[in-house]
Formats: sequence, structure tokens, C-alpha cells
Amino acid sequence: MPVMAGAQPAAKPLARQGGKIAGPESPRGKNAPRLQGLPAGPRLISTMLMDTPDETLASAAAEGDRAAFATLVARHYDRIFGLAWRLSGNRSDAEDLAQDICAALPVKLRNWRAEARFTTWLYRVVVNAAHDQRRRQATRSKAALGWGDWELARQDEIETGREAEIWLHQAMAQLSAELRDTVALVLGEEMTQAQAGEVLGVTEGTISWRMSEVKKRLRVIAAREVGT
Repeated sequence: MPVMAGAQPAAKPLARQGGKIAGPESPRGKNAPRLQGLPAGPRLISTMLMDTPDETLASAAAEGDRAAFATLVARHYDRIFGLAWRLSGNRSDAEDLAQDICAALPVKLRNWRAEARFTTWLYRVVVNAAHDQRRRQATRSKAALGWGDWELARQDEIETGREAEIWLHQAMAQLSAELRDTVALVLGEEMTQAQAGEVLGVTEGTISWRMSEVKKRLRVIAAREVGT
């Protein structure tokens, strides 16, 4: 079907990958970060750098190595975008968030101390940036609509269990930001509770309590809807 002039292209439907709810493809290419002063393309990044561990690259980037920084961004942009999308709830906010994170990474890397895995540190950066984005949003209703966008983007792909999925994500919009963050990491990113706790800066016991609380609140929401 031809696209009408001025119309925005529809978001690409999501797919399930091994039981994990996958986000939309990251906007690499025309929307991928193009930071001032970085090498023009991946062909300028040597094979040696591409085989270098994240932690070594991060230490080099913290010292101003542009090639090391470009390698980190190329390697982890999909990861940044995917988690940003799960935390923000819609593609547009996720694209903005991923761009902002990549633009801020050179400064943030100056505080890199190699005290944790680079990916754990990067998850923290994304989570903190998502918190800042939420604080800038005028109302929580906008965030709630984001979870609706997530569901709408998947509906063409989902035939079996559609009503249950719709209900689930509408219910998730009623949870606190802390509980949504926890679910995004434990279920969306398939982290262990210990890993999620490390990213969010809380204990594994706190993550366990939050997941239990999510189940309780979903039961309350379901019971309330049945009673109406």
C-alpha cells in the first residue's frame, strides 16, 4: 500500500525471541548516533579494536581514545536502544534517550573506574537517563500511554492470547516506576535478580520483593476488574 504524503511510517511489529519479548529493531544507520569528531564509519575501526574487551576499550575511551569510544558505541548501541525502549515505553522516546546517552557517554566515561563489568555500568547509565527523562515528562499519563504504544506496535504479530497481552501491559502502566524498571530488567532483559539489583543499586532481596509485589498488584487489578 502506498504511503500517504506526510504520514509517519508505522513502527515495526515486535517479535518473540526464545520467550523473550523483543523490542523493535534499533534505528541504526540514519538514526544511529553520529557524534562530532568520531570516525565516519565502522570501516575505520580496526579488527583489533573489535576484538578488544569492553573494559579495555572503556578505559581507553576514558582517556580520550576516539576509536575505542566509537567501537563501544557500535558494539552496544542496540543494547542501549533496546533497554531505553523497554524503560520509556515507546519508540520515539527510546530513540531520543539513546541519542542523548551516546552524546553524554564521553563525559560519563571519565568516571569509569572498572569496578564492575562495562555492561553493568552501561545499564546503570541507561536506567538513570530513563529516570531523568521521566522527571522531565509533564505527567505520568504520558508514560502510561507509552505502554499502550508498546502493545499497539505488537498487535499485528500477536494472534494467540491477544486479549491477555493487552490487559497485561495496560496493568503494567499502573505500576510504579521502580516496579516497571525491575520488570524491564528481569523479564525484558532476562537478568537474574542479582544482576538487576546490581544495575538498580538495590539488594537481590529488594528485587525479589518487587517481583512479588508486581504479582500481588496484578492480582488486585484483575480482581477489581472482575468485580466491576
